[in-house]
Amino acid sequence: MGVDSHQTHSRHAWLDTISRIWAWLFLLAMVIFFSLAGEGFFTAFNLQAILANMAILTIIAMGQTYVIISGGIDLSAGWVMGMAAVISATVMNRLPETTPMWMVVLSGLGVGLVAAWIAGLVNGILIARLNVPPFIATLGMFGIARGIGFLLSGGMPVPIYIKGLGFLGNGFLIYYHPSAGWSLLAPPAGLAQADLRNLTGYFPFVVIVMLALLLVAHLVLSRTKFGLHTYAIGGNKEAAMRAGIPVARRLVSIYMLSATFAAIAGLVYNVRFTNGAANAGEAMLLDTVAAVVIGGASLFGGAGTVIGTLIGALIISVLANGLVIMRVNPFWQFIAVGIVIIIAVLIDQARAQFAQE
Repeated sequence: MGVDSHQTHSRHAWLDTISRIWAWLFLLAMVIFFSLAGEGFFTAFNLQAILANMAILTIIAMGQTYVIISGGIDLSAGWVMGMAAVISATVMNRLPETTPMWMVVLSGLGVGLVAAWIAGLVNGILIARLNVPPFIATLGMFGIARGIGFLLSGGMPVPIYIKGLGFLGNGFLIYYHPSAGWSLLAPPAGLAQADLRNLTGYFPFVVIVMLALLLVAHLVLSRTKFGLHTYAIGGNKEAAMRAGIPVARRLVSIYMLSATFAAIAGLVYNVRFTNGAANAGEAMLLDTVAAVVIGGASLFGGAGTVIGTLIGALIISVLANGLVIMRVNPFWQFIAVGIVIIIAVLIDQARAQFAQE
């Protein structure tokens, strides 16, 4: 009996270790493979492009992480992002041309947040107060946010006519030119148009924003009472209520937090692409769930980390980039990501089964 118990414990420990590190190992294997098989993959330019392209996905996925850890799911996040992007773009266009850039960005963020908070509040009340299943509640908000975004934009992207906005969204912290040297925040002065081909940028602004948000989201989830309550609610909602945790209030806050990240992602989209599109987050919706699950969060709730979500988003982005560099049909990306999701869920289910033994 003691031997069987020891073997079961050993298997559970082994599975728990694999479940924690498999995504890191898979990411490392992909980087090595694409570096060897795809010319130009392992370069500073391409690696920064991967990080910049995954920034919006990762920002939305941070909010989705809290939701999934709490035992729910937010199907509306991508369309809330699009709705916020359209509203932000509309407001920014109506500001006077002399408005300082920082005020333009803050104004766009402010109105986008208000719109997103309303959506998140409705989601939270439906789920926490009226006991509507998260899938149904957020699916309903999916349609509402989608409709509002398309109505306000007329079904077309809303271009933003703010000079310098595109540079802010696609700029770098540091620039280097072989003849002009290094410069901070802007390219070296006096460069001719032809010289720009030899200009190299390091640390994209959007990546810095993503990492700053990631640090805040990680600290809140791992070091605060709010984060502890999020895990407790996802682990056992009834036990959390008996322990005195204000479950309903926390759930409303969690869905509003998810909407907050969606609004920020919408603003980043505006600044990077100088337009607001209602369908800006459509393609990322299921990828956000995939990033969270691949990163180790349990669909049963109660487990997951923001750092794990970053790894999940990296896996999806590296996979997409590597296939393009290898000139593989990009539709294979969907198949590959689907297989990775299934592997992640199987590992999670196996870990849960062993935990019950």
